Parts: sequence; C-alpha cells; structure tokens
Amino acid sequence: MNNEAIKELLYKMADDLLILGHRNSEWTGMGPLLEEDIAFSSMAQDKVGQSLALYQLLHQLGEQDPDTVAFTRNAGQFHNAIITELPNAEYDFSLVRHFLFDTADALRWQMLTRCAYTPLAQLAAKVRGELRYHTLHANTWIKKLGSATDESVSRLQHSLDELMPYALGLFEPSPYEADLIADGLFQGEAVLQQRWLAAIESVLAPTHLQLPDVVLIAPVVGGRQGQHSPHLQPLLDEMSEVFKIDPAAEW
Repeated sequence: MNNEAIKELLYKMADDLLILGHRNSEWTGMGPLLEEDIAFSSMAQDKVGQSLALYQLLHQLGEQDPDTVAFTRNAGQFHNAIITELPNAEYDFSLVRHFLFDTADALRWQMLTRCAYTPLAQLAAKVRGELRYHTLHANTWIKKLGSATDESVSRLQHSLDELMPYALGLFEPSPYEADLIADGLFQGEAVLQQRWLAAIESVLAPTHLQLPDVVLIAPVVGGRQGQHSPHLQPLLDEMSEVFKIDPAAEW
C-alpha cells in the first residue's frame, strides 16, 4: 500500500475541511436568519473537527502534529481545492458553495467506508452520519429558494454559474490516482464526479435552476498542487495569528 498516496488523499480532504470550515465560521453573527447563523456555525465546527481527525491520521503516518500542520504551512503547501478558499460574498454564494461542496464531501466519505486503509474506513463510517444534516440543510434551502421568487432564483443561478468551474476543481485527479484505485483505497475522482453530478441534478430537477453544461466548463484546478488564489494566504495568516503568538502554549 502506497503511504504517499494515502497521505495525499488525507491532506486534500483535511485542507478542504479546515479552509471551508473557517470560511463558514465567518457567518457567525452575520447570518441572514438566527437559525442560519447557528446552522453555518455548527457545520463549520463539524468541518474543523473532521479536519483534525484527518490530521491525526497523518500524524500517525509520520507527519507533524495537527496544530503544526494546520497553522504553520504557507499557501503553497496546502492541498485544498480553490472553491473552499474563496471569500463568502453574499449568502446565495455561500449557500451554493455549501450545496456543491457538501454533496461531493458526503459522497467521498461514503465511498471511503470501503477504503482498504482501515483507520480511514473507520473514520468515514463515523463522519458519514454527521454529514446527513449538512446535505439535508443544503438540499432543503436549494429546493426552497430555487423555486421561490424571481430574485431568489436569479441569485442562486448566478452563484451556481459562477461556482461550477471551481466545484469541478474538487475532482482534480491525484498524482497517485492509479495507486489509490489499485490498492482499494479510493475508487477515483472520476467516479466521485459522476456520482456528484447525478446527485446535484436530482436536487435541482424540481427547481427553476439550470445546471450548467459541465462539458463546456473548464475546471479551475491547481489547488491540489499548491497553486492557489490570492485569497488563501491572508486567510491562513488570520487563522494562525493566535497560534503564532506562542506555538508552544497549551490551551
């Protein structure tokens, strides 16, 4: 079993969750409704907790401890997809990103329940249950607002069109893709993307929203290889500000 392939898989998942968890936490105290404020805060906490569990698996494989990995790397060392680091913008943008990302994330964890690397399979079985609320929340609001007023449909459609190229970047193939598949670690990004498209099409079908033609879209890739937007490094600086005051402190 290729340990480097496992590490790459764990890093990109953990980094996705840490970065988007932080972005979602920015809605705390800013949500359009009190319930949504609480919901986004809760889901953000879940994502950061899941990232910690993945960083702990990496530590067991010889990587540095979770705090060091999370708070001392620069942007070029992160493996998250670019969609996770984009600023929140308006609520429709964050809601559509939540829908697109969490659908893919839930499917990825579901696939990993059959992972040949037992610690990850065991974690996947646990996390899968936590994600039911995330996808239920996203699907409910997409269906509700995607069939409501002209303004709500227009706003969601605009964000969907804007975010689809970035969402396709979630499925950027790993340099170890062949090893992951051959070793029974993961069925591959192409399989995940196919299942994701079917899932989001199913949710959008009863709404007035139109899924952009993915054949005509150039995916925004590079994040998995450390090539990020200008938004990531300022976000990392903010995340690590307290930690860097005294890295040896115990909280």
